[in-house]
Amino acid sequence: MKRLLFLVLLGIAGTLHAQSLITGTVTNKANGQPLEGVTITLQQSGVLTDNKGHYSITLPKKGNHTLLARYIGFKPVSLPVQAGSSKQLDIVLEETGLFVKPVEISSLRAGKNAPFVNSTLTKEEIKKENLGQDLPMLLGQQPGVVTTSDAGTGIGYTGMRVRGSDLTRINVTVNGIPVNDAESQGTFFVNMPDFASSVNSIELQRGVGTSTNGAGAFGATLNLSTNEFNEKAYGEISNSYGSFNSWKHTVKAGSGLINDHFTIDARLSKISSDGYIDRATADLRSFYTSAAYISKKTAVRLNVFSGKEKTYQAWNGVPATYLKTRRTYNSAGIINAATDSAYNNETDNYQQDHYQLFLNQEINTNLNFNVALHMTRGRGYYEQYRSSDSLSSYGLPPYEINGAGVYTTDLVRQLWLSNYFYGGIFSVNRTGTTFNWSLGGGWNRYEGDHYGTVIWAKTGINKDHEYYRYAAEKNDFNVYWKGEYKITEALRLFADLQYRNVIYNMDGFEKAPRYMPHVTYHFFNPKAGISYAINPASRVFASIAVANKEPNRVDFESNYGATEPKPEVLRDVEAGYSWSNRKVAIQGNIYYMNYKNQLVQTGALTDVGAFVRTNIPKSYRMGVEVSGQVKLSPVFTIAANAALSENKVLDYDAVTYDGAGKSYTTRYNKANISYSPAFVGGYTLTAKPVSGLTIDLLGRYVSRQYLDNTSADAASLDPYFVSNLRFHYVVPQPLFRELGVQLLLNNIFDRKYEPGGSAYRSFDPASNRINYDTYYTPMAGFNFFAGLTIGF
Repeated sequence: MKRLLFLVLLGIAGTLHAQSLITGTVTNKANGQPLEGVTITLQQSGVLTDNKGHYSITLPKKGNHTLLARYIGFKPVSLPVQAGSSKQLDIVLEETGLFVKPVEISSLRAGKNAPFVNSTLTKEEIKKENLGQDLPMLLGQQPGVVTTSDAGTGIGYTGMRVRGSDLTRINVTVNGIPVNDAESQGTFFVNMPDFASSVNSIELQRGVGTSTNGAGAFGATLNLSTNEFNEKAYGEISNSYGSFNSWKHTVKAGSGLINDHFTIDARLSKISSDGYIDRATADLRSFYTSAAYISKKTAVRLNVFSGKEKTYQAWNGVPATYLKTRRTYNSAGIINAATDSAYNNETDNYQQDHYQLFLNQEINTNLNFNVALHMTRGRGYYEQYRSSDSLSSYGLPPYEINGAGVYTTDLVRQLWLSNYFYGGIFSVNRTGTTFNWSLGGGWNRYEGDHYGTVIWAKTGINKDHEYYRYAAEKNDFNVYWKGEYKITEALRLFADLQYRNVIYNMDGFEKAPRYMPHVTYHFFNPKAGISYAINPASRVFASIAVANKEPNRVDFESNYGATEPKPEVLRDVEAGYSWSNRKVAIQGNIYYMNYKNQLVQTGALTDVGAFVRTNIPKSYRMGVEVSGQVKLSPVFTIAANAALSENKVLDYDAVTYDGAGKSYTTRYNKANISYSPAFVGGYTLTAKPVSGLTIDLLGRYVSRQYLDNTSADAASLDPYFVSNLRFHYVVPQPLFRELGVQLLLNNIFDRKYEPGGSAYRSFDPASNRINYDTYYTPMAGFNFFAGLTIGF
């Protein structure tokens, strides 16, 4: 494999002489001002204009090509370019006269001068790596990000952590609509399969970030936008196949602009995989539709999308004793350990339907607003085979057969969740020469039923016996105001004030039916910052933010009988510097995140794979993050990032139990926070040797992660470095709008590594020591995905 990689790079280098460069400036026809962020593409190779409207893009010396300039709110421009030497090509864009700019982007995302750390993936960047893996896997090269996959392939249940914070602490919105589950506060992208095929941009803010709707951001904010305007009709078929019998089929189509006002877009997808882990199959289906009416000052849009998943459970992990000899072992569903016979339907089944209705209105050139209504309908269950469960666990008394008492039985049960999440959001946005502000907020309500049924029993339980049902409801209201004031051309001040009210009523749990916590929280989340442009190429910024966050459902359930979980408080201080020119861009930042009552993962899992957490009175995260990109030549570009951090719990009492249930407490004055590596770094070496061909060599290193908060090596994940190789080629041909070929080679050096896992402590009085029972979620060795896209 190393020899193959060397030959590929050698072949790339041999094409260096066949390149030329097109440079230019993009301006607004109405006022002659330069436009920043315009997408310039040439045979699917894309760049963005800088803050002066400048761009440069590589052009081969052979053949005739088309240069395309696209920018929201402006008519796209296509220009023929003839191969030859480097040349200057300036572009003038004309406004469409239609209100097509998504208002939710300006109200929720961090602006270019905002004092917050963020990165954005464009539609072109998403497309070249979208081969069916879940959306978190597409973000694996972002600074400070660690991704995990239960099935080991990136298909099915996946997760991500930013600065050590998992998806329960990452605020996720789609077009400004909150997506995080109201009770677990997590986001399950398995319920939104192939959603990346409908996303036109992704913004990841690290830290507290700006105020947004939905769950509080304690590690990051992830904003997804799908409200894209397509002026021309199109169609697209995309198919891919990969290791472990992994398939993705996607069909997309759009009407373009009908009668100067209407557009319709649609997508239909199916993804399936056998998984790397035993029986970790996935059968995922989804659709996305969007219809819009657009006029000069008004836009009305209805989005309806849905996802349905059926995945074989693989969240238990591989026991440490099996990791070297049976790396793909899956304990879920095992009926007979001696023969490894397993129940064939130990699956998770869920469907989630989303409805979004938007009204965007421009009042004048400086003032606009948007109002949106939404509803998410979710329902599903996970199914389990249980051996020798006691009848009393299902509310039934023992009985006799031939005079002998029967107290247990084998059975199959389904644990159901049926819920509605609905509400509305709004924002009013004003732009001016010196003062920009947004006033926004939202009200959301969650109504959910948790219930369990026995669908089969060997004896003693009737079919479809319902043995528990507990309701929950949650109201979440927030209002925010954020403003940016330009003191001088270089100096800007930023303020952001948010009030959030949460009322959460839980009427019992399966393990604690009489425990009914009803809680109300009032949170005030202020933020302030400053940004100073040293010159047009560089700026410095700093911010301070306070965030509050409520416990989730499992925090109450797993801490029943102990102290009720407390809400968390975070004070986040950040500062950074950025500099760029036509060939180099670099950004560095430092942060200090001080927590009160942070809910930290203990390393244990619940019976549905969720992490058990406990309040830590004092803890902190501090670190340095650096990212940059250098254009080495007309062919080669390298991008790299590194995150160095210290993540500590202070004065932590870890409670461990022996076999008799007696507790033992150990004090840790300063220990590592679980799942928080001290170093995460990566690079992407990109080559564009010929027109339409992009080759990326990607590397990612993650240092040791601890599975609980005791800093014990016995409960930790080894450091790992993994390399991937990615090819994307747009074939020159006259028949189709696009003919694209993709190849992704994952883990090209066949490393054995585990990005996630869990640990359980027990105390042995005889040896006076703590023992650890650890489980790991391995990723697959060398594997591949190959795809073909045909655009009409």
